[in-house]
Amino acid sequence: MTATKGELRRASLLDAAEHVLVTLGNANATMRNVATESNVRLGHLQHYFSTRSALMQAVLERVLERFLASMQETTGVAIGVGTEGPITREESGRIFGSMMQQQQEPATVRLYVEIWAMAASDTEIAAVLRDFYVQYSHYVEHIVKRAQPEMTANVCRARANAIVALFEGAAIVGAGFAGLRSAETDIELLNVVQGLMHEPE
Repeated sequence: MTATKGELRRASLLDAAEHVLVTLGNANATMRNVATESNVRLGHLQHYFSTRSALMQAVLERVLERFLASMQETTGVAIGVGTEGPITREESGRIFGSMMQQQQEPATVRLYVEIWAMAASDTEIAAVLRDFYVQYSHYVEHIVKRAQPEMTANVCRARANAIVALFEGAAIVGAGFAGLRSAETDIELLNVVQGLMHEPE
């Protein structure tokens, strides 16, 4: 389906917001700088995103959409909420391997880091970030439930949250900031995650 002019303009504004965050950092991720990067007036940007927190919410929603679409495309496993059927150990290995691969993208890690830093001093963006992680964890929870349908809702949610925490922490310490990533570390991380996902073999 062909995107409308408004959808194309919105995507362009979000591209600009991501570029400003990754190249100039959170301190310079103002509405005015995003508008300048987009070659539009500030009022035009505010027509689509009334506040910086609304803009960051849209950025994060699009990041999650890209993340899930890429994971489904690279693994061949339907993973959206509402999909059914068991998730095997082999399939979960492909799913979480795809997650690790995506978290090796320096621009993606930098984007997260800059939004986290922004959230540390902006309560509205902190709320947006919390909502993003609730949604992210909800997708992982659905995958865990498909791996172990008999698992109680509370345990399933706790394991999903633990998996998200493991991957988010791994993204930071494995990036250039700390440089702790290695093939052996990735294997150990995947083993821990699959231990949370599946009964022992």
